[in-house]
Amino acid sequence: MRLNKVPVREQDPEVRKKNFNEVSFGYNMEEAMSEAERCLNCKKPKCVPACPVTIDIPGFIRELKDGNVGEAAKVIARSSCLPAVCGRVCPQEEQCEGDCIVGLRGEAVNIGKLERFVADWSRQNNIEFTEKQPANGMKVAVIGSGPAGLSCAGDLAKMGYDVTIFEALHEPGGVLVYGIPEFRLPKEAVVREEINLLKKLGVKLETNVIIGRTVTIEELFKDEDFKAVFVGSGAGLPKFMGIPGENSNGVMSANEYLTRANLMKAFRNDYDTPITMGKKVAVVGAGNVAMDAARTAVRLGAESYIVYRRSEKEIPARIEEVHHAKEEGVIFNLLVNPVAILADERGWVKGLRCVRMELGEPDESGRRRPVEMKGSEFDIECDSVIMSLGTSPNPLIASTTEGINTNRHGCILIDEASGESSREGIFAGGDAVTGSATVILAMSAGRKAAAGIDKYIKEKYMR
Repeated sequence: MRLNKVPVREQDPEVRKKNFNEVSFGYNMEEAMSEAERCLNCKKPKCVPACPVTIDIPGFIRELKDGNVGEAAKVIARSSCLPAVCGRVCPQEEQCEGDCIVGLRGEAVNIGKLERFVADWSRQNNIEFTEKQPANGMKVAVIGSGPAGLSCAGDLAKMGYDVTIFEALHEPGGVLVYGIPEFRLPKEAVVREEINLLKKLGVKLETNVIIGRTVTIEELFKDEDFKAVFVGSGAGLPKFMGIPGENSNGVMSANEYLTRANLMKAFRNDYDTPITMGKKVAVVGAGNVAMDAARTAVRLGAESYIVYRRSEKEIPARIEEVHHAKEEGVIFNLLVNPVAILADERGWVKGLRCVRMELGEPDESGRRRPVEMKGSEFDIECDSVIMSLGTSPNPLIASTTEGINTNRHGCILIDEASGESSREGIFAGGDAVTGSATVILAMSAGRKAAAGIDKYIKEKYMR
C-alpha cells in the first residue's frame, strides 16, 4: 500500500491570484483510479460514521476501482444530492479522512477529491439520478435554497412529495452561490448543475420570495395547503465588534463583501460591481469565510491581511485554505486584536488600531483564551476592513410565525431526533438552528428533517 496520496494538480499561485478560476484541477481518471487503489475497503469502516450524511465511502470507491464510475456516482447519490459541492468544500480532514484507517500508517485516502471526480465525471457524461417514489399528493414548503434546504428538498422529492423551495434572493443556492468564491466552488459548472438535478426530480423553485414579508408561513399552511414547512434560511445576520470607528466608510461584513463579489459578478471585468475595491484590506477573523474574503481581496488587486487574536494553531479555517491564502500572498497578523478603526476627515477608513495578545487558559471552546498585552498598541495601515466574526439567523421568520421558539442567539430550537420546531408541522435545520457552520452539517440536518417530515405527514395525513 502506498502511504502518500496521489498529488492534486493546482493552478500556480502567481497565476491564480490574478483570476477567479478554480484553484484545484482535481483528479483525472488515471489519478482517481490510482488513489482509489489505496482504499482498504474496511469491513467496519470508520470513515462512514464520520461522514455527516453517511455516504457509503468504501462502496463508491470499490466501484471506482473497478472502473464503474457511474455506479460509484449512484452509491453517493443515495446519501448526497450535492456531491460535486461536498467534494470541494467539506472539511474531510476533520471527518471521513480524519478517521480513515490508512491515515494511521500514512496519508488518509483522498476521499474528498475522489468524490469530486466521481461527481464531475457523472455530470460531464450526463448520468442522471431521478429515481423516485410515486407522487403522494402531499405538499411541503422549503424555505431557503442553501445546502440544508436543497438536501431536504431532494430527499423529500425522492419520497414522492410535491416540494417547493422559496428563496429570498434572485438566484438559488444560498451560501453556495453568494458566500463561497468562484475559485473554490464554480457556480455555473457545479452549483447550478446540481440544482438542475433536483429540478429533474420535480422540485420547484420560487426566487425573490421573502418568507415573513412576501408571504408568511401561516399563509403557506392556510392558503396554499402545504402540510409541512422546513426552515433552512441560514444565518445571514453578521456580527460586529462594537469598537470605535466601526461605522466608518469602508467597513463591511464578510457576508456583504462576498455577496457583492459573487452575486454582482465582481470576478468579471465586464460588470460594474458596487463593491469597495480597497488597496489594503484587513480581514478580522480566521475562519473559512475570512480566508475567502482575504483571497477575494487579493484577486481584486488588494494587499490583503488576516488579523486574528489567537495563534496559527487555533485558526479554525481548513488547513488547505490557510495554505492557499499564504501561497497567494495574504499576510497573517496573528495574536493581534483590533480595538478601534481609524478614519480620515471624510469618514473613510485609514487604519486599524490593534493590540498584541498572548494566550492564557483554555476557554469554553477548548482553545486558549487570548489576553491583551498592556501597552502593545500599534496601527495597521488599510483602507478597508472586513469583519468575519460569524453570523446568526435573521429573526424575520421566527418573529412573524407564532409558536417558534428560539434561543438567545436567535437560533430556532428543534427536537434533535426529528428536526421539528416547537410549532407543529414546522421543521428547521442548518445554520438557522446552529448558527454559522459547515455545508455538510447543514446537509445532514436537511436530511434528518426530511425523514422527520415524512414520518409526521404519514402519521397525520396518510393513515
